[in-house]
Amino acid sequence: MNIEETVELLQSTVRVLVVDDVELWQTFVHMHLDKEPNLHVIGVAADGLEAVRKAEEQLPDLILLGVSLPKLNGLEAARQIREVAPKSRILFLSVESDPDVVLGAFSAGGLGYVLKSDAARDLLAGIESVLLGRRFVSRSLSDFGDVT
Repeated sequence: MNIEETVELLQSTVRVLVVDDVELWQTFVHMHLDKEPNLHVIGVAADGLEAVRKAEEQLPDLILLGVSLPKLNGLEAARQIREVAPKSRILFLSVESDPDVVLGAFSAGGLGYVLKSDAARDLLAGIESVLLGRRFVSRSLSDFGDVT
């Protein structure tokens, strides 16, 4: 996506797909995003296979993707999403703080990684960075050095 497309995206409604197998977490994210007038949740998926299917069908601007998903883990789902929806930006949301997993998320095509424990503080900043094409990592992960 070039700079003109990014500016246009930021000035329009951003279509978001939320992917997590925990319904309570899906609800939290949905409620958090509903407060933002330019973010619109267009779908929810509970496993990696459903995420790939919905990404291909709906072509969201942004995908908030869990790592530990049933049927197909988030890292593999991201690789497949890159193939079927290459313009969708991926921001991982996870409880997993292992540096190898974080690096794997970026290698799989993610632009950002937010720890669920940091979501109240970092989610919107992460979304903004990812939509601008910049990498983002939760502040709690900064102790690992440059994981991106």
